Amino acid sequence: MSTTDDTADIHDAAPDGGALKRDITGRLLFLFILGDVLGAGVYALVGTIAAEVGGVTWAPMIVALLLSLLTAASYAELVTKYPKAGGSAVFAQRAFRSSFVSFLVGFSMLAAGIVSAAGLALAFSGDYLGTFIDVPPVLGAVVFLLAVALLNARGIKESMRTNLVMTLIETSGLVLVVVTAAILLGGGGGDLSRAVTFAEGIDPVFAVFGAAILAYYSFVGFETSANVIEEVRDPSRVYPRALFSALLVAGVMYVLVGTAASIALPADELADSTGPLLDVVAASGVGVPAWLFSLIALIAVANGALLTLIMSSRLAYGMAKQRLLPSVLGRVLPKRRTPWVAIALTTLAAMVLAFTGDVATLAETVVLLLLFVFLSTNVAALVLRRDRVEHEHYRAWTVIPVLGALSCVFLLTQQSGEVWLRGLLLLAIGAVLFVITALARRRTTHADA
Repeated sequence: MSTTDDTADIHDAAPDGGALKRDITGRLLFLFILGDVLGAGVYALVGTIAAEVGGVTWAPMIVALLLSLLTAASYAELVTKYPKAGGSAVFAQRAFRSSFVSFLVGFSMLAAGIVSAAGLALAFSGDYLGTFIDVPPVLGAVVFLLAVALLNARGIKESMRTNLVMTLIETSGLVLVVVTAAILLGGGGGDLSRAVTFAEGIDPVFAVFGAAILAYYSFVGFETSANVIEEVRDPSRVYPRALFSALLVAGVMYVLVGTAASIALPADELADSTGPLLDVVAASGVGVPAWLFSLIALIAVANGALLTLIMSSRLAYGMAKQRLLPSVLGRVLPKRRTPWVAIALTTLAAMVLAFTGDVATLAETVVLLLLFVFLSTNVAALVLRRDRVEHEHYRAWTVIPVLGALSCVFLLTQQSGEVWLRGLLLLAIGAVLFVITALARRRTTHADA
């Protein structure tokens, strides 16, 4: 998640006039982006996608990949053009010169992180956790979020090495699904024809694009790479390669996993499971203990939720320090130096949201919120074409950000009324907070005068 600011210039230099050390190579950046994109979403949503399209789970994955690549191109252009820590809210401020628009973009990122954490908590407490202990999903989600909050408040130093380990664990689980399904098929089991069979009574085109909204959730996360660009060596050359390569690798993996799931199990069985990939491994007959794969899945989902809440709480803290959210969110623990109020409130909000919907609905809400962000970024890429910089940078064909913006509009039109209501309520809360904070800032200014 990216931070927001009142002016773009604040992001053009470090507060102390220094610079961050450029220790991130192209390979490490690739793994960082792949780790952000890969994992938690597909572990939870393969079954939900199967419920929409039947066995052709790979088709929405391909559509979602192509749509993600369009917006990724706009990110590649803007991040290499302005290689400073920041993100969509910063690009919005540069392009539109509106503090309110910049705030809403930043708040959309914040709200998307909180909603995503709620969805991942529900995914964590489903069938994967059920392998070890049987608890009501919402109760499991609340306890899980509390545990994540305590870890977050204690202070967690993320590093590229940790990200590499978690990415390898997540990837190993997905590779295991593909391998076990291949063994099943090679032994005469499974049904290859299911992978090209749509559910009965549906319009294939409509169903694929509708399911692409869910699949899109599995690809989000690449936008957070804008926050580490100041630490990347030769960003203009390295960033686009790492970004597009990571998305393509994730896309190939998702297509293989979706196809493997359809071969191993009928679509209705996948749709009825909250741990579909666990059921795929079990159906293969390969001697992989259920507890082992469940543990891998739980690690993948837990890591996604932890990273999401860390970023959400820091984003809330940063916006408070920039006087865009109430100042109370800027309070930190004296010894740990962690933003405890921001952690507490973002976690509480995620807990409340866990009571309001299932994994699919929450995932669609995340996509809705991020589509506002991505639409802003695609338009900003076009608006900022008139802003020239001295260094070389990636430049997408003009048609790409245009198609990226249109794809965001299209996906927004595919969202259900329930998801729109949920998303607009969250944005309305953000607007109210913006007004309250602005009034408080104005009173403080008058008092000082």
